[in-house]
Amino acid sequence: MNCPGAVSLFKYGIKSYRDLPVRLSEFGKVHRYEPSGSLHGLLRVRHFTQDDAHIFCTLQQVEGECKSILQLVLDIYKQFGFEEVAIKLSTRTEKRMGSDADWDRLENALSASLEAQGLQWSVNPGEGAFYGPKLEFVLRDAIGRDWQCGTLQVDMNLPERFDIGYIAEDGSTKRPVMLHRALFGSLERFTGILLEHYVGKLPAWLSPVQAVVMTITDKQHHYAEQV
Repeated sequence: MNCPGAVSLFKYGIKSYRDLPVRLSEFGKVHRYEPSGSLHGLLRVRHFTQDDAHIFCTLQQVEGECKSILQLVLDIYKQFGFEEVAIKLSTRTEKRMGSDADWDRLENALSASLEAQGLQWSVNPGEGAFYGPKLEFVLRDAIGRDWQCGTLQVDMNLPERFDIGYIAEDGSTKRPVMLHRALFGSLERFTGILLEHYVGKLPAWLSPVQAVVMTITDKQHHYAEQV
């Protein structure tokens, strides 16, 4: 988990409302103790690399940030040849932090950003984290299995736990909203899905060297160069 590190960076120095949103991104190592029976090649591993980003913003900026993230993640998937992306909105759990008004506003911000892009999505009632709702981006592999890749999670917990704040326009100190964003999720999983999607025949822009001529002896060296 890289989240506390991002919070520590945000806490360095005084932040004003003029500084927000603050966007921090890194490629980080993640370790998960997955049961041995669930491990599956590149698609489910115990140690993987994640494109981890954390965005600190005001409550009013959440919807705009979500729209930008949605556009970015779908554009990237399209570049890789994934036209169909299943999007799932996970809503409040029974045990949660924050007021119902906060949850209403954050869930509405996520759904409004989806509507603004003209996207279809499904709802996972009660499947959100205790600290906020989330979006999941699901890709389907070559044999029809669904795999969660990108995620966008709204977090009301860590800003409270780490006591971070910013100076608002009226001079008061307010709590920012934290967004956890991963475009690919596990890079290993995304690579595995990508290889299956193209059946190993990656497009030239992604794999510029499509074929290599190898000689058996030095006598064929000149001919191999001509080919």
